[in-house]
Amino acid sequence: METLQVDVAIIGAGTAGMTAYRAARAHGKRVVMIEGGPYGTTCARVGCMPSKLLIAAAEAAHAVAAAPAFGVHAGPARIDGAAVMARVRGERDRFVGFVVDSVEAMPAGDRLRGHARFLGPRRLQVDRHTVVEAGSIVIATGSSAIVPEAWRAAGERVIVSDAVFDWTGLPASLAVVGSGVIGLELGQALHRLGVRVSVFARGSSVAQLSDPLLLQTAARTLSGELDLRFQTRIAGVGRDGDAAVVRSVDAGGAERSERFDYVLAAMGRRPNVGQLDLELAGLALDRRGVPLYDRATMQCGDSAIFIAGDADDERPVLPEAADQGRIAGDNAARYPAPRAGLRRTPLAVAFCEPQIATVGARHKELCHSHAGRFAIGSVSFEDQGRSRVMLQNRGMLRVYGEFGSGRFLGAEMIGPRAEHIGHLLAWAHQAGLSVAAMLDMPFYHPVVEEGVRTALRELAVHLAREDGAQPCQDCTPGA
Repeated sequence: METLQVDVAIIGAGTAGMTAYRAARAHGKRVVMIEGGPYGTTCARVGCMPSKLLIAAAEAAHAVAAAPAFGVHAGPARIDGAAVMARVRGERDRFVGFVVDSVEAMPAGDRLRGHARFLGPRRLQVDRHTVVEAGSIVIATGSSAIVPEAWRAAGERVIVSDAVFDWTGLPASLAVVGSGVIGLELGQALHRLGVRVSVFARGSSVAQLSDPLLLQTAARTLSGELDLRFQTRIAGVGRDGDAAVVRSVDAGGAERSERFDYVLAAMGRRPNVGQLDLELAGLALDRRGVPLYDRATMQCGDSAIFIAGDADDERPVLPEAADQGRIAGDNAARYPAPRAGLRRTPLAVAFCEPQIATVGARHKELCHSHAGRFAIGSVSFEDQGRSRVMLQNRGMLRVYGEFGSGRFLGAEMIGPRAEHIGHLLAWAHQAGLSVAAMLDMPFYHPVVEEGVRTALRELAVHLAREDGAQPCQDCTPGA
C-alpha cells in the first residue's frame, strides 16, 4: 500500500471537483484529485448537454407540426429515431471529450484512480493501493438517480436518464415516473419525437415551481400536450417479456396496469456519500447522511473537510456545483482560515415548453421567511403581444417584493423565453434592486420582456397599498 501526502485531496472529478482542484492549485498547493468512475462531468455525459440535444430535435419536430397555424404547410414530418440519437450521442461524445481532455491535461501525479473512503478526519484509502494523508479534503462525489429496489426485478426495462443517451433509436413507449425537471424535459421531448409517453406524479409538483397558482397553470398547460397523471401512485413495476408492466393507482383509488417499452425513474437523485465511511471522518451528519456544512465557506463543521456540488444536496445544477467547488477548493487551500465565498442568486431553469424558471426566493420559501410581508405581481402570457405573435402565448409570471423596502425578492414563471427572463431577473435580484428601480429600466417593444414590466407594475401597486390584491391596468401596446 503506497502512502501519498498532499496539501489538498479532492474526491470526485466532476464539475465541483475540477473547479475545486483549480482553486486549490491557484494557491500553489500540492493537490490530488481522486476519481473512481469515468472522466466527464454529469452535465456533459448524461445531464444538461445531451438532454438539450434531444430537446433541440424535439423542438424541430414540433415546429413542423405547429407550422400550419402560421399558414405554412411543410407536409408530414418523418422522424428518423436512429438519426436523432446518432446526433445526440455524437455531440455528447464531443462535449465529454473536451472535459476528458481538460482532466488529462492535469499533471499525472495530480490524478489518482479509484474509490476513496475515509480512514480518519484527514486520511483516505483509495481502493487497495493508496493511502492519502491530506491537510484538507474536499468531498465532490456528485449524486445518483434514485431507483426503488423493488423495481430492479424488471431488469433493463427500468432505466435512469443516463441510459437514454446511449439509445441507438427511439422506443415505441415510455413511462416516466416523476414530474421534476428531468422527467418533464425528457418526457415531453420524447413525446414530440413520436414516443408514446405517460408521466406519473405522486403529488402535484411541477419541476421546481412552488407558487400554487403557477402549479395550477403549469399542470393545465403541460397536460394539454402530455399524458401527465398527477396524484398517481406507482403500485408496482414488473416485466413481461420485452416490456415493463406498470401498475398505478390514481387519486380516486382506480388501478391500471399498462405495458411500456421502458420505465424511466425520475424521482430525484441521492448524494453519493454513503460509501465514504463518513463516520470515521468525525463529521456531524443530517438525516440523509450528508455532512452539515456552512453555505458561505462549504466547510463541514470546524473540520478540515469541505463539500461541494450535488454531494451536498442543496442546489443540484452545474453553475452551483462550479461556484461551490471554487469556494471549497479555495478554502481547503486556506485552511484553517476559510473565508466566505460568493453565493449567487438562485436560478433554475427547466427546458420543457413552456420553459420554467425560478429566481431568488421561491413562493414556498417566502411563506416562511416573509409571512405577511411580501406582495405578488402577476402577468399571464395568454394575451401578451409578442407571445401571441409567436404563438407561444401560454403560461404566467409571478414576481415577489418586500413590503417597506420595496426590494425585489424573487420570481417563478412558466412561459416563453423563461431562460432569458430568468437571467434578467436574477441579475436584478443579485444587484439588490428595488421594484421601482427595475421599472426604471428600459423595455423595448414588442418583446416578451414587456410582460415582466406588467407584472412589476402590478407588484408596485400592491407594495404601495400594502393590500397585495389590487388589480393593475396596463394599456401599453404589446404589454
